[in-house]
Amino acid sequence: MRFGDFRLERYFGEWEFSASILLGSSDPESMRIGDLLALADEDGRRRWEELWLGYTESAGLPALREAIAGQFAGCDAGDVLVFSAPEEAIFHVAAAVLEPGDHMVGITPAYQSSYEVPRSVGAEVTLVPLREDRGWAIDVDELAAAVTARTRLIYVNSPHNPTGALMSASTQRRLIELVHSCGAYLFSDEVYRGLEFDPADRLPAAADLHPRAISLGGLSKAYGLPGVRLGWTACRDAGLNRRMLAAKDFTTICASAPSEVLALIAVRAADRLVDRALTGILRNLGLVDGFFAERPEAVRWVRPRAGSVGFPELLLGMPVARFCERLVAEHGVLLVPAGMFESATNHFRIGLGRANLPDGLEVLGDFIAGLDAGQA
Repeated sequence: MRFGDFRLERYFGEWEFSASILLGSSDPESMRIGDLLALADEDGRRRWEELWLGYTESAGLPALREAIAGQFAGCDAGDVLVFSAPEEAIFHVAAAVLEPGDHMVGITPAYQSSYEVPRSVGAEVTLVPLREDRGWAIDVDELAAAVTARTRLIYVNSPHNPTGALMSASTQRRLIELVHSCGAYLFSDEVYRGLEFDPADRLPAAADLHPRAISLGGLSKAYGLPGVRLGWTACRDAGLNRRMLAAKDFTTICASAPSEVLALIAVRAADRLVDRALTGILRNLGLVDGFFAERPEAVRWVRPRAGSVGFPELLLGMPVARFCERLVAEHGVLLVPAGMFESATNHFRIGLGRANLPDGLEVLGDFIAGLDAGQA
């Protein structure tokens, strides 16, 4: 297997710990470990205090798998596998489903792992562009047109990173019909599920709808706990789960014991953690709405409907990569240009979840004003 540079991670590696304000981050504001432990029930607190730092079960802590399964309507604990991060789960899904010469259909803009890992195992990848003039909606007809006799995997992400778009129920039904008819697996990246701005828009988990649908979840986004580094899949295909577990024996073997107990506490307190994240996101969303409304000549966006990110378009006539580079180098505020998501447009990702977003908007506004005044 050969990998090229992970552009987004190298970009964050260069700037994340030197920039003063991360205005392009995808995760909500996190918390200190004491605040998470304060949410623990009696069993969770006991497990933490008595934790044995040995190996854990490869498939995941049984109580954690049971708690995760409780978020699904049609999956049980045996359908859930725990991984050391959602990133590891992406790797194992690709390795278990795809072989050299197989084909995957995905979308763009998208998180690079979703298509780079399949390429690394020798699969051909077709990326279907999402269009701003369609509200960044997934077009199932275009996905279906990209399917071939060799297609083994179809990847989607909803709520979507980086646009904040949300799949409709009818689109989800048609996706399920598509994978049923072509025999492929559906890999549904649902790490932002729960952060719908209108709870009535929340869709069923894909794994509940078809045995060849794989739902991806984790603690980094909706829970705001990226430092715990834990993710999971839910799928009712026992053979696929066995293949992923067999491959996991050659990577991490098992997850971190402390992370599993912290994850158990978090999943049992999911409503409080997700509500906390969503409260901050909605507060910041209003601030960004006002900021953009005051600068229609500089930036516009399709307003996100879910998640903790949006994907505005820069209208200033400057390449967005240059704009973002100057903003962080000269003013310490980090945004993420579209090129990090396999997109050649002049958009950038803005994060909606961090507490210091108002400070970032203030600096961004001054920077744009300086450009308008000819201080480029």
